[in-house]
Amino acid sequence: MIRNMTGDDFSNLRLFTCNSHPELAQEIAEHMGVDLGKATVTKFSDGEISVSIWESVRGKDCFIIQSTSEPVNDNLMELLIMTDALKRASANSVTAVIPYYGYARQDRKAKARDPITSKLVANMLTAAGVNRVITMDLHASQEQGFFDIPVDHMVGQPLLTDYFRLKDLDDLVIVSPDHGSVTRARNMAKPFNVPIAIIDKRRPEPNKSEIMNIIGDIENKNCLILDDMIDTAGTICNAAKALMDLGARSVYACATHAVLSGPAIERIEASPIKEMVLLNTIPVPEEKRLKKITVLSTGHIFAETIMRVYSNRPISVMFG
Repeated sequence: MIRNMTGDDFSNLRLFTCNSHPELAQEIAEHMGVDLGKATVTKFSDGEISVSIWESVRGKDCFIIQSTSEPVNDNLMELLIMTDALKRASANSVTAVIPYYGYARQDRKAKARDPITSKLVANMLTAAGVNRVITMDLHASQEQGFFDIPVDHMVGQPLLTDYFRLKDLDDLVIVSPDHGSVTRARNMAKPFNVPIAIIDKRRPEPNKSEIMNIIGDIENKNCLILDDMIDTAGTICNAAKALMDLGARSVYACATHAVLSGPAIERIEASPIKEMVLLNTIPVPEEKRLKKITVLSTGHIFAETIMRVYSNRPISVMFG
């Protein structure tokens, strides 16, 4: 019988990881007081993914930790194939723990003949045999409705809020980088009891943005830009420059998912952002860890969530 420090019986729980973020998986396992399951994920010479499970999972409740980050398609296929392997080995249930859910930005038909790829990936996970999904900060929270299985949607904002509360910044304004993030900005502004500002931007093409206006009072204020992800960093760096040009005292930035693709690191380094705080839903390699980048861990949140899902305890109490 396996019990963690809380005394929970984990005899029927198995925790596995693929290749996207083994460090986070190990951290989650340590928080839970369990060992990672015995499995290997490799490739054939032509690139096909091969999964081998090296222990019995018959009748077990299995959790697979895998962010669908870069390389997105390989990591997605690893998750699907491991799910299939576990289901064919008679696992009682498979929960996909996806700290970063890739393809989430393609959540609607923005123009004619666009795919809704976020829904497609949800269908693929269900078809593979996933019984439940645990994820954090979807690009749009209504994407939970794309799944025909239960979704436990964690939020990273409390971690970011706690970090910046310790900085005790005066004259603080929470800045939404676009209209779609206004609710997120309001939720973060509430515990600080501070106002928000909104960046009015447009996207002439994917991964490019142009600042049109700034709505709100940011003159001589400490501004904190909040977003769900930093990809090429064009939006957040342009926003920081616009805020400083219009009289902000300083600019900080924070986000849940550190995608950091393309010219992101060079843009962040050259930007007026004083500090950027990110969560570790995606691994941030050493070469991308600038002095102005701080990475906070989500391991304890996912560990607590997995334990609560396994023991059928409520999750909402974790976020008040």
